[in-house]
Amino acid sequence: MRYISTRGSAPSLDFRQVTLAGLASDGGLYVPEAWPTLSQEAIAALAGKSYVETAVEVMAPFTAGVLDKAALRELAGQAYGRFAHDAVTPLKQLDHDQWLLELFHGPTLAFKDVALQFLGLLFERFLSDSPEHLTIVGATSGDTGSAAIDALAGRDHVDVFMLHPAGRVSDVQRRQMTTVLAPNIHNIAIEGSFDDAQALVKAMFNTPDFAGRFRLSAVNSINWARLMAQVVYYFYAAVRLGAPGKPIAFSVPTGNFGDVFAGYVAARMGLPIAKLVVATNVNDILHRALSAGDYSIGTVTPTPSPSMDIQVSSNFERLLFDLGGRNGPAMAEQMAGFEASKAMRLTNAQREGAAALFTSDRVDLDDMAMTMRWACEHAGEVIDPHTAIGLAAARRVDCGEVPVVTLATAHPAKFTDAVERSTGVRPTLPGRVGDLFDREERYVTLPATFDAVTGYIAERATPRG
Repeated sequence: MRYISTRGSAPSLDFRQVTLAGLASDGGLYVPEAWPTLSQEAIAALAGKSYVETAVEVMAPFTAGVLDKAALRELAGQAYGRFAHDAVTPLKQLDHDQWLLELFHGPTLAFKDVALQFLGLLFERFLSDSPEHLTIVGATSGDTGSAAIDALAGRDHVDVFMLHPAGRVSDVQRRQMTTVLAPNIHNIAIEGSFDDAQALVKAMFNTPDFAGRFRLSAVNSINWARLMAQVVYYFYAAVRLGAPGKPIAFSVPTGNFGDVFAGYVAARMGLPIAKLVVATNVNDILHRALSAGDYSIGTVTPTPSPSMDIQVSSNFERLLFDLGGRNGPAMAEQMAGFEASKAMRLTNAQREGAAALFTSDRVDLDDMAMTMRWACEHAGEVIDPHTAIGLAAARRVDCGEVPVVTLATAHPAKFTDAVERSTGVRPTLPGRVGDLFDREERYVTLPATFDAVTGYIAERATPRG
Protein backbone atom coordinates (compact mmCIF):
# COMPACT_ATOMS: atom_id res chain seq x y z
CA MET A 1 0.00 0.00 0.00
CA ARG A 2 1.30 3.43 -1.01
CA TYR A 3 0.07 6.81 0.18
CA ILE A 4 -0.23 10.07 -1.75
CA SER A 5 -0.67 13.69 -0.69
CA THR A 6 -3.94 15.54 -1.25
CA ARG A 7 -1.91 18.38 -2.79
CA GLY A 8 -0.16 16.23 -5.34
CA SER A 9 3.53 17.16 -5.14
CA ALA A 10 4.90 15.27 -2.10
CA PRO A 11 6.48 11.86 -2.73
CA SER A 12 4.35 8.75 -2.20
CA LEU A 13 5.19 6.82 0.98
CA ASP A 14 4.67 3.36 2.46
CA PHE A 15 2.82 2.80 5.74
CA ARG A 16 5.90 3.13 7.96
CA GLN A 17 6.97 6.33 6.26
CA VAL A 18 3.51 7.90 6.34
CA THR A 19 3.10 7.08 10.04
CA LEU A 20 6.37 8.77 10.95
CA ALA A 21 5.82 11.73 8.61
CA GLY A 22 2.38 12.93 9.73
CA LEU A 23 1.82 15.92 7.43
CA ALA A 24 2.99 15.73 3.81
CA SER A 25 5.92 17.92 2.75
CA ASP A 26 3.69 19.91 0.37
CA GLY A 27 1.28 20.82 3.19
CA GLY A 28 -1.25 18.19 2.19
CA LEU A 29 -2.59 15.14 4.01
CA TYR A 30 -1.78 11.58 3.08
CA VAL A 31 -4.45 9.17 1.83
CA PRO A 32 -4.17 5.67 0.33
CA GLU A 33 -3.32 5.63 -3.36
CA ALA A 34 -6.50 3.57 -3.83
CA TRP A 35 -9.19 2.53 -1.37
CA PRO A 36 -9.03 -1.15 -0.41
CA THR A 37 -12.33 -3.00 -0.19
CA LEU A 38 -13.63 -5.89 1.89
CA SER A 39 -16.11 -8.25 0.28
CA GLN A 40 -19.57 -8.65 1.77
CA GLU A 41 -18.52 -12.18 2.80
CA ALA A 42 -15.45 -10.81 4.59
CA ILE A 43 -17.56 -8.23 6.42
CA ALA A 44 -20.12 -10.87 7.41
CA ALA A 45 -17.27 -13.00 8.77
CA LEU A 46 -16.46 -10.24 11.30
CA ALA A 47 -19.64 -11.09 13.25
CA GLY A 48 -18.65 -12.53 16.61
CA LYS A 49 -14.99 -11.62 16.27
CA SER A 50 -13.26 -9.75 19.10
CA TYR A 51 -12.32 -6.12 18.70
CA VAL A 52 -8.66 -7.11 18.22
CA GLU A 53 -9.50 -9.61 15.47
CA THR A 54 -11.77 -7.05 13.80
CA ALA A 55 -8.91 -4.54 13.90
CA VAL A 56 -6.54 -7.01 12.25
CA GLU A 57 -8.90 -7.66 9.32
CA VAL A 58 -9.81 -4.00 8.78
CA MET A 59 -6.30 -2.57 9.08
CA ALA A 60 -4.35 -5.25 7.21
CA PRO A 61 -4.94 -3.78 3.72
CA PHE A 62 -3.57 -0.41 4.85
CA THR A 63 -0.37 -1.83 6.35
CA ALA A 64 0.38 -4.26 3.51
CA GLY A 65 4.09 -4.53 2.78
CA VAL A 66 5.07 -3.17 6.20
CA LEU A 67 3.09 -5.04 8.90
CA ASP A 68 1.48 -8.46 8.45
CA LYS A 69 -1.55 -9.76 10.36
CA ALA A 70 0.56 -11.35 13.08
CA ALA A 71 2.26 -8.03 13.82
CA LEU A 72 -1.08 -6.20 13.78
CA ARG A 73 -2.56 -8.76 16.18
CA GLU A 74 0.34 -8.26 18.61
CA LEU A 75 0.07 -4.45 18.49
CA ALA A 76 -3.73 -4.39 18.75
CA GLY A 77 -3.66 -6.84 21.65
CA GLN A 78 -1.29 -4.56 23.56
CA ALA A 79 -3.18 -1.38 22.70
CA TYR A 80 -6.65 -2.59 23.61
CA GLY A 81 -5.61 -4.71 26.55
CA ARG A 82 -5.50 -1.45 28.53
CA PHE A 83 -9.20 -0.71 28.00
CA ALA A 84 -11.59 -1.09 30.93
CA HIS A 85 -14.31 -2.89 28.93
CA ASP A 86 -13.63 -6.25 27.31
CA ALA A 87 -15.60 -5.22 24.21
CA VAL A 88 -13.30 -2.15 23.90
CA THR A 89 -16.08 -0.12 22.20
CA PRO A 90 -19.40 -1.52 23.51
CA LEU A 91 -22.83 -0.68 22.08
CA LYS A 92 -25.78 0.44 24.23
CA GLN A 93 -29.39 0.66 23.10
CA LEU A 94 -31.34 3.84 23.95
CA ASP A 95 -34.68 3.17 22.25
CA HIS A 96 -36.03 1.22 19.28
CA ASP A 97 -33.57 2.69 16.74
CA GLN A 98 -31.04 4.81 18.67
CA TRP A 99 -27.78 3.35 19.94
CA LEU A 100 -24.61 4.63 21.61
CA LEU A 101 -21.15 3.37 20.68
CA GLU A 102 -19.08 3.97 23.81
CA LEU A 103 -15.57 4.98 22.80
CA PHE A 104 -14.37 6.19 26.20
CA HIS A 105 -13.19 3.04 27.98
CA GLY A 106 -9.50 3.73 27.32
CA PRO A 107 -7.03 5.17 29.85
CA THR A 108 -7.91 8.86 29.28
CA LEU A 109 -11.69 8.36 28.93
CA ALA A 110 -12.10 9.62 25.35
CA PHE A 111 -12.36 8.18 21.85
CA LYS A 112 -8.86 9.37 20.99
CA ASP A 113 -7.45 6.47 23.04
CA VAL A 114 -8.71 3.97 20.47
CA ALA A 115 -6.32 5.35 17.88
CA LEU A 116 -3.52 6.79 19.98
CA GLN A 117 -2.80 3.72 22.10
CA PHE A 118 -2.21 1.94 18.79
CA LEU A 119 -0.24 4.83 17.27
CA GLY A 120 2.10 5.00 20.27
CA LEU A 121 3.01 1.35 19.75
CA LEU A 122 3.57 1.95 16.04
CA PHE A 123 6.02 4.75 16.80
CA GLU A 124 7.88 2.55 19.23
CA ARG A 125 8.06 -0.35 16.77
CA PHE A 126 9.17 1.77 13.82
CA LEU A 127 11.86 3.57 15.83
CA SER A 128 13.20 0.62 17.82
CA ASP A 129 15.79 -0.34 15.22
CA SER A 130 16.57 3.20 14.12
CA PRO A 131 18.82 5.97 15.45
CA GLU A 132 16.09 8.49 14.61
CA HIS A 133 14.58 10.62 17.36
CA LEU A 134 11.02 11.80 16.75
CA THR A 135 9.72 15.23 17.79
CA ILE A 136 5.93 15.06 18.06
CA VAL A 137 4.18 18.40 17.81
CA GLY A 138 0.44 18.46 18.26
CA ALA A 139 -2.53 20.71 18.90
CA THR A 140 -5.45 19.60 21.03
CA SER A 141 -8.92 20.92 21.73
CA GLY A 142 -8.98 18.70 24.78
CA ASP A 143 -8.80 14.95 24.26
CA THR A 144 -6.08 14.31 21.66
CA GLY A 145 -3.43 15.73 23.97
CA SER A 146 -4.19 13.56 26.96
CA ALA A 147 -4.55 10.42 24.85
CA ALA A 148 -1.28 11.05 23.00
CA ILE A 149 0.58 11.88 26.20
CA ASP A 150 -0.65 8.71 27.91
CA ALA A 151 0.38 6.64 24.89
CA LEU A 152 3.84 8.19 24.51
CA ALA A 153 4.98 9.14 28.03
CA GLY A 154 8.34 7.64 28.86
CA ARG A 155 8.87 6.05 25.43
CA ASP A 156 12.36 6.08 23.96
CA HIS A 157 13.19 8.08 20.82
CA VAL A 158 10.14 10.38 21.19
CA ASP A 159 9.60 13.87 22.59
CA VAL A 160 6.06 15.30 22.73
CA PHE A 161 5.18 19.00 22.56
CA MET A 162 1.42 19.43 22.95
CA LEU A 163 -0.33 22.77 22.46
CA HIS A 164 -3.73 23.45 24.02
CA PRO A 165 -5.76 26.69 24.15
CA ALA A 166 -5.34 28.19 27.63
CA GLY A 167 -8.60 28.23 29.59
CA ARG A 168 -10.57 26.53 26.80
CA VAL A 169 -10.38 22.89 27.86
CA SER A 170 -12.08 21.33 30.87
CA ASP A 171 -10.19 20.94 34.15
CA VAL A 172 -10.13 17.16 33.70
CA GLN A 173 -8.84 17.45 30.13
CA ARG A 174 -6.08 19.85 31.18
CA ARG A 175 -4.99 17.82 34.18
CA GLN A 176 -4.86 14.59 32.20
CA MET A 177 -2.15 16.30 30.15
CA THR A 178 -0.36 18.47 32.66
CA THR A 179 -0.02 15.94 35.50
CA VAL A 180 2.06 13.57 33.37
CA LEU A 181 5.58 14.46 34.49
CA ALA A 182 7.60 12.17 32.21
CA PRO A 183 10.70 13.98 30.94
CA ASN A 184 9.73 13.54 27.27
CA ILE A 185 6.37 15.30 27.72
CA HIS A 186 6.05 19.09 27.29
CA ASN A 187 2.69 20.84 27.66
CA ILE A 188 2.20 24.31 26.18
CA ALA A 189 -0.89 26.41 26.91
CA ILE A 190 -1.19 29.03 24.20
CA GLU A 191 -3.00 32.32 24.59
CA GLY A 192 -5.48 31.71 21.78
CA SER A 193 -7.94 29.20 20.31
CA PHE A 194 -7.51 25.64 19.11
CA ASP A 195 -7.45 26.95 15.55
CA ASP A 196 -4.46 29.12 16.52
CA ALA A 197 -2.73 26.05 17.96
CA GLN A 198 -3.48 23.97 14.89
CA ALA A 199 -2.20 26.73 12.59
CA LEU A 200 1.05 26.87 14.55
CA VAL A 201 1.57 23.12 14.20
CA LYS A 202 0.98 23.27 10.44
CA ALA A 203 3.36 26.22 10.17
CA MET A 204 6.10 24.24 11.91
CA PHE A 205 5.79 21.42 9.37
CA ASN A 206 5.74 23.90 6.49
CA THR A 207 8.72 26.03 7.57
CA PRO A 208 11.88 24.37 6.18
CA ASP A 209 14.26 26.18 8.54
CA PHE A 210 12.44 24.71 11.55
CA ALA A 211 11.23 21.39 10.16
CA GLY A 212 14.68 20.63 8.76
CA ARG A 213 16.26 20.79 12.21
CA PHE A 214 14.05 18.08 13.76
CA ARG A 215 12.39 14.82 12.74
CA LEU A 216 8.85 16.15 13.10
CA SER A 217 5.77 13.97 13.27
CA ALA A 218 2.14 14.36 14.29
CA VAL A 219 -0.43 12.62 16.47
CA ASN A 220 -3.35 14.77 15.39
CA SER A 221 -5.77 13.22 12.95
CA ILE A 222 -3.64 14.62 10.15
CA ASN A 223 -1.64 11.41 10.78
CA TRP A 224 -3.10 8.70 8.54
CA ALA A 225 -2.34 5.84 10.98
CA ARG A 226 -4.57 7.46 13.57
CA LEU A 227 -7.49 7.66 11.19
CA MET A 228 -6.94 4.07 10.09
CA ALA A 229 -7.36 2.83 13.65
CA GLN A 230 -10.66 4.72 13.96
CA VAL A 231 -12.16 2.95 10.94
CA VAL A 232 -12.27 -0.27 12.96
CA TYR A 233 -15.07 0.66 15.33
CA TYR A 234 -17.46 1.45 12.48
CA PHE A 235 -17.12 -2.14 11.30
CA TYR A 236 -17.25 -3.51 14.84
CA ALA A 237 -20.54 -1.72 15.60
CA ALA A 238 -22.18 -2.26 12.23
CA VAL A 239 -21.76 -6.04 12.11
CA ARG A 240 -23.37 -6.28 15.56
CA LEU A 241 -26.43 -4.49 14.21
CA GLY A 242 -26.86 -6.57 11.08
CA ALA A 243 -24.26 -5.46 8.54
CA PRO A 244 -23.61 -6.28 5.78
CA GLY A 245 -27.18 -7.50 5.34
CA LYS A 246 -28.56 -4.33 6.88
CA PRO A 247 -27.34 -0.72 6.45
CA ILE A 248 -26.49 1.36 9.52
CA ALA A 249 -26.36 5.13 10.06
CA PHE A 250 -23.85 6.89 12.30
CA SER A 251 -24.08 10.29 13.97
CA VAL A 252 -20.71 11.80 14.85
CA PRO A 253 -20.09 14.88 17.03
CA THR A 254 -17.58 16.59 14.81
CA GLY A 255 -14.94 19.28 15.10
CA ASN A 256 -11.85 18.38 13.09
CA PHE A 257 -13.67 15.91 10.79
CA GLY A 258 -11.28 13.01 11.45
CA ASP A 259 -13.72 10.78 13.32
CA VAL A 260 -16.46 11.07 10.71
CA PHE A 261 -13.96 10.76 7.85
CA ALA A 262 -13.06 7.35 9.29
CA GLY A 263 -16.71 6.46 8.69
CA TYR A 264 -16.35 7.61 5.10
CA VAL A 265 -13.33 5.33 4.73
CA ALA A 266 -15.39 2.41 6.12
CA ALA A 267 -18.06 3.13 3.51
CA ARG A 268 -15.45 3.25 0.74
CA MET A 269 -14.22 -0.16 1.96
CA GLY A 270 -17.68 -1.62 1.45
CA LEU A 271 -19.45 -1.21 4.82
CA PRO A 272 -23.13 -0.44 4.07
CA ILE A 273 -23.54 2.94 5.76
CA ALA A 274 -26.89 4.59 5.06
CA LYS A 275 -25.90 8.04 6.34
CA LEU A 276 -23.11 9.80 8.16
CA VAL A 277 -24.57 12.61 10.25
CA VAL A 278 -22.08 15.41 10.90
CA ALA A 279 -23.22 16.96 14.17
CA THR A 280 -21.72 20.37 15.03
CA ASN A 281 -22.22 22.78 17.89
CA VAL A 282 -22.63 26.52 17.21
CA ASN A 283 -19.13 26.53 15.66
CA ASP A 284 -20.81 25.20 12.56
CA ILE A 285 -18.40 25.57 9.63
CA LEU A 286 -18.92 21.93 8.63
CA HIS A 287 -22.71 22.20 8.75
CA ARG A 288 -22.55 25.29 6.55
CA ALA A 289 -20.17 23.57 4.15
CA LEU A 290 -22.27 20.44 3.77
CA SER A 291 -25.68 22.14 3.71
CA ALA A 292 -24.85 25.25 1.67
CA GLY A 293 -21.36 24.74 0.20
CA ASP A 294 -19.99 27.58 2.34
CA TYR A 295 -16.68 26.67 4.00
CA SER A 296 -15.75 30.02 5.53
CA ILE A 297 -14.17 30.74 8.88
CA GLY A 298 -16.18 32.45 11.59
CA THR A 299 -15.29 33.44 15.13
CA VAL A 300 -14.75 30.56 17.53
CA THR A 301 -17.38 30.61 20.28
CA PRO A 302 -16.36 28.84 23.52
CA THR A 303 -18.98 26.24 24.54
CA PRO A 304 -19.45 23.38 27.03
CA SER A 305 -18.29 21.06 24.21
CA PRO A 306 -14.75 22.46 23.84
CA SER A 307 -13.40 19.67 21.65
CA MET A 308 -15.74 20.95 18.92
CA ASP A 309 -14.91 24.64 19.26
CA ILE A 310 -13.13 24.65 15.90
CA GLN A 311 -13.49 26.63 12.69
CA VAL A 312 -10.85 24.94 10.53
CA SER A 313 -11.40 21.19 10.13
CA SER A 314 -8.14 19.76 8.84
CA ASN A 315 -9.48 16.42 7.67
CA PHE A 316 -12.15 18.00 5.49
CA GLU A 317 -9.40 18.39 2.89
CA ARG A 318 -9.17 14.61 2.59
CA LEU A 319 -12.87 14.40 1.73
CA LEU A 320 -12.75 17.29 -0.74
CA PHE A 321 -9.76 15.68 -2.47
CA ASP A 322 -11.53 12.36 -2.86
CA LEU A 323 -14.80 13.89 -4.02
CA GLY A 324 -13.02 16.25 -6.43
CA GLY A 325 -11.53 13.45 -8.51
CA ARG A 326 -8.26 13.18 -6.54
CA ASN A 327 -6.76 16.09 -8.45
CA GLY A 328 -3.78 17.17 -6.32
CA PRO A 329 -2.93 20.43 -8.12
CA ALA A 330 -6.59 21.52 -8.08
CA MET A 331 -6.81 20.70 -4.36
CA ALA A 332 -3.61 22.65 -3.67
CA GLU A 333 -5.06 25.67 -5.50
CA GLN A 334 -8.38 25.42 -3.67
CA MET A 335 -6.66 25.19 -0.26
CA ALA A 336 -4.27 28.05 -1.08
CA GLY A 337 -7.29 30.23 -1.83
CA PHE A 338 -8.92 29.18 1.43
CA GLU A 339 -5.78 29.83 3.48
CA ALA A 340 -5.46 33.29 1.93
CA SER A 341 -9.11 34.39 2.12
CA LYS A 342 -10.43 32.21 4.99
CA ALA A 343 -13.36 31.29 2.75
CA MET A 344 -14.12 28.64 0.14
CA ARG A 345 -17.05 27.52 -1.98
CA LEU A 346 -17.30 23.79 -2.52
CA THR A 347 -17.44 22.72 -6.16
CA ASN A 348 -20.56 21.06 -7.53
CA ALA A 349 -18.77 17.71 -7.61
CA GLN A 350 -17.73 18.08 -3.97
CA ARG A 351 -21.23 19.09 -2.82
CA GLU A 352 -23.02 16.37 -4.78
CA GLY A 353 -20.52 13.72 -3.74
CA ALA A 354 -20.86 14.64 -0.06
CA ALA A 355 -24.66 14.69 -0.23
CA ALA A 356 -24.71 11.05 -1.32
CA LEU A 357 -23.50 9.93 2.11
CA PHE A 358 -23.34 12.90 4.49
CA THR A 359 -25.96 15.02 6.13
CA SER A 360 -25.44 17.55 8.92
CA ASP A 361 -27.09 19.38 11.80
CA ARG A 362 -26.21 22.32 14.04
CA VAL A 363 -27.06 21.81 17.72
CA ASP A 364 -27.29 24.80 20.04
CA LEU A 365 -26.79 24.87 23.80
CA ASP A 366 -30.46 24.38 24.68
CA ASP A 367 -30.83 21.35 22.42
CA MET A 368 -27.60 19.89 23.79
CA ALA A 369 -28.86 20.28 27.36
CA MET A 370 -32.29 18.84 26.56
CA THR A 371 -30.71 15.82 24.92
CA MET A 372 -28.54 15.15 27.96
CA ARG A 373 -31.68 15.32 30.07
CA TRP A 374 -33.62 13.01 27.69
CA ALA A 375 -30.85 10.40 27.73
CA CYS A 376 -30.74 10.46 31.51
CA GLU A 377 -34.51 10.37 32.13
CA HIS A 378 -35.67 8.10 29.29
CA ALA A 379 -32.71 5.79 28.69
CA GLY A 380 -30.88 5.86 32.01
CA GLU A 381 -27.68 7.08 30.37
CA VAL A 382 -25.56 10.01 31.54
CA ILE A 383 -23.73 11.41 28.50
CA ASP A 384 -21.22 14.19 27.96
CA PRO A 385 -21.94 17.40 25.98
CA HIS A 386 -20.20 16.22 22.77
CA THR A 387 -22.13 12.95 22.72
CA ALA A 388 -25.32 14.91 23.39
CA ILE A 389 -24.73 16.98 20.26
CA GLY A 390 -24.33 13.80 18.24
CA LEU A 391 -27.45 12.27 19.77
CA ALA A 392 -29.53 15.43 19.27
CA ALA A 393 -28.68 15.35 15.57
CA ALA A 394 -29.32 11.60 15.38
CA ARG A 395 -32.84 12.06 16.76
CA ARG A 396 -33.66 14.97 14.41
CA VAL A 397 -32.18 13.87 11.09
CA ASP A 398 -34.10 11.41 8.92
CA CYS A 399 -31.79 8.46 8.29
CA GLY A 400 -34.52 6.09 7.09
CA GLU A 401 -35.61 2.84 8.73
CA VAL A 402 -32.18 1.83 9.98
CA PRO A 403 -30.42 1.69 13.35
CA VAL A 404 -28.68 4.99 14.14
CA VAL A 405 -25.46 4.79 16.17
CA THR A 406 -24.20 7.92 17.93
CA LEU A 407 -20.51 7.90 18.74
CA ALA A 408 -20.17 8.53 22.48
CA THR A 409 -16.83 10.26 22.40
CA ALA A 410 -16.02 11.04 26.04
CA HIS A 411 -16.85 9.93 29.58
CA PRO A 412 -19.32 12.36 31.18
CA ALA A 413 -17.01 12.89 34.17
CA LYS A 414 -14.66 14.87 31.90
CA PHE A 415 -17.36 17.57 31.81
CA THR A 416 -18.94 17.36 35.24
CA ASP A 417 -20.29 20.92 35.48
CA ALA A 418 -22.05 20.86 32.11
CA VAL A 419 -23.56 17.43 32.81
CA GLU A 420 -24.75 18.42 36.27
CA ARG A 421 -26.37 21.63 34.98
CA SER A 422 -28.42 19.66 32.47
CA THR A 423 -29.25 16.49 34.37
CA GLY A 424 -28.83 17.19 38.08
CA VAL A 425 -26.37 14.28 38.16
CA ARG A 426 -22.70 14.93 38.90
CA PRO A 427 -20.72 12.11 37.29
CA THR A 428 -17.62 10.83 39.04
CA LEU A 429 -14.31 9.80 37.55
CA PRO A 430 -13.61 6.06 37.38
CA GLY A 431 -11.37 4.80 40.13
CA ARG A 432 -8.40 4.37 37.80
CA VAL A 433 -8.13 8.16 37.41
CA GLY A 434 -9.79 9.19 40.65
CA ASP A 435 -6.74 10.94 42.15
CA LEU A 436 -6.35 13.27 39.14
CA PHE A 437 -7.01 16.43 41.15
CA ASP A 438 -4.37 15.54 43.74
CA ARG A 439 -1.54 15.32 41.20
CA GLU A 440 1.07 18.00 40.51
CA GLU A 441 0.66 19.96 37.26
CA ARG A 442 3.44 21.09 34.92
CA TYR A 443 3.00 23.27 31.84
CA VAL A 444 4.08 26.60 30.36
CA THR A 445 1.87 29.38 28.99
CA LEU A 446 3.06 31.10 25.80
CA PRO A 447 1.68 33.67 23.36
CA ALA A 448 0.21 32.14 20.19
CA THR A 449 3.14 33.23 18.03
CA PHE A 450 5.39 31.10 15.86
CA ASP A 451 8.60 32.52 17.33
CA ALA A 452 7.54 31.96 20.95
CA VAL A 453 6.44 28.36 20.46
CA THR A 454 9.23 27.25 18.13
CA GLY A 455 11.80 28.92 20.35
CA TYR A 456 10.54 26.93 23.33
CA ILE A 457 10.54 23.67 21.38
CA ALA A 458 13.97 24.26 19.82
CA GLU A 459 15.56 24.61 23.26
CA ARG A 460 14.20 21.20 24.36
CA ALA A 461 13.85 18.98 21.28
CA THR A 462 16.49 16.57 20.00
CA PRO A 463 17.83 17.74 16.64
CA ARG A 464 18.31 15.43 13.66
CA GLY A 465 21.45 13.34 13.94
